[in-house]
Amino acid sequence: MTHPDGFETLAIHAGQEPDPLTGAVVPPIYQVSTYKQDGVGGLRSGGYEYSRTANPTRTALEECLAALEGGTGALAFASGMAAEDCLLRTVCSPGDHVIIPDDAYGGTFRLFSRVYEQWGVSHTPVRISDLAAVRDALAARHAGVIWVETPTNPLLGIADISALAALAREAGALLVVDNTFASPYLQRPIALGADVVVHSTTKYLGGHSDVVGGALVVADAGLGERLAFQQNATGGIAGAFDAWLTLRGIRTLAVRMDRHGANAARTAEMLAAHQAVGQVLYPGLASHPGHELAAKQMRGFGGMVSFRVRAGAQEAAAVCARTRLFTLAESLGGVESLIELPGRMTHASAAGSALAVPDDLVRLSVGIENADDLVEDLRQALG
Repeated sequence: MTHPDGFETLAIHAGQEPDPLTGAVVPPIYQVSTYKQDGVGGLRSGGYEYSRTANPTRTALEECLAALEGGTGALAFASGMAAEDCLLRTVCSPGDHVIIPDDAYGGTFRLFSRVYEQWGVSHTPVRISDLAAVRDALAARHAGVIWVETPTNPLLGIADISALAALAREAGALLVVDNTFASPYLQRPIALGADVVVHSTTKYLGGHSDVVGGALVVADAGLGERLAFQQNATGGIAGAFDAWLTLRGIRTLAVRMDRHGANAARTAEMLAAHQAVGQVLYPGLASHPGHELAAKQMRGFGGMVSFRVRAGAQEAAAVCARTRLFTLAESLGGVESLIELPGRMTHASAAGSALAVPDDLVRLSVGIENADDLVEDLRQALG
C-alpha cells in the first residue's frame, strides 16, 4: 500500500496518533490481558477482547510496520524466530519443499534442518544471488517457498528481489524476504514483488539492544488473515512493552540508518586497505559482486560489514578479543558497535553443513559512535 507521507514521517506517525483520551503524543503501553465487553459477545469498537488476540500497543506497531514496508498488514511476534515459525506453519505442510540461501542466518538454517525436516518439510540450499541456480533448483523439484535474505547474514550476499519474484510467480511459489539487515528504510521488498517480509525487530527496528521481537508484513490481506489465525492459535505474540520499545526505536530509524551506513562505509574502506585483512564483504564497496544491484534496489548499503583475517581463525578470534569499542557479542543493529566470530557464535549451528561459514570470518555491526574512534579501534585490534 502507498502512503502520501515520506518514510521519516510514517516512522513517527503511522499507527501513532495522539491518545484520544489524554492527548499523549506517544501511544500508551496497554499492559492489560483482558478487556470489558459490552454484553455477552459484544466487543467494543476496537474489537479487543484478550491480548493474545490483539492489544492496542501491538496494533500501533503493526500499523506502523505495514506502512513502512508498504504491506496490507503486519503481525508482531515475540522474536524473529517466532515470526518465521508462524509463517512456515501457515504456508507449509508435510511433504512441502523450500529453497533457502546457502549462506542463511544460522537460526533460520537450524529451524529448517532440525525442526521442519522432522515435520516433513525439506529444503535445498541455493546461492540465491545466482538466478540460474535458483531456476535449476525449481526445475529439479517444486518449491512452495523461496526464502531470501538480502543482504545475507553473515556473507553480505545480494539477491535480485524483482527477478526472484518473477521466478517465484512462474513456479507458483511464495517469495519471502528477510529484510532484517536492510530495514524498510533501505529496502522495500514488497514493492519489488515479494509476498512476505520477515524482520527480527530486535535488530535495526528496535535499534537499542533492549528488546527482542519479530514481525511479518504481507502483500496479500488473505494471507495476513491466515497468519493472524495461526498467531492467535499458537500465541507467539509481542508483549505490550516490547511493542512500545520497538515503536520507540522505529521513530529514529531513518537517522540511525544513515549514520550506521556512513560509519560502515568508513570501516569497510579502512579494512580493505589493511594488510591483515584478506577480504572485505560490504555491498557498498565497488569490488563487491552485488554492488550495482544493491545500489539499484537499496537506498543505502547498511551497517553490517564482514571481513576475513589473513592469518586464520586463531588470529580472527584474537582480533575480536582486542577491540575496545566493538563489544564481543551476538545480535546486531543496536546503536553500539558489536563484533563476533560467526563460525563459533551466531552460525555455530551451521558447522559441518553446506552453510558453514569460514572460520576466519569476523562480522561487525557498526554502530553510530564517532567513526574515527571506530576505525582506530579496529586498526589497533588488527595490529
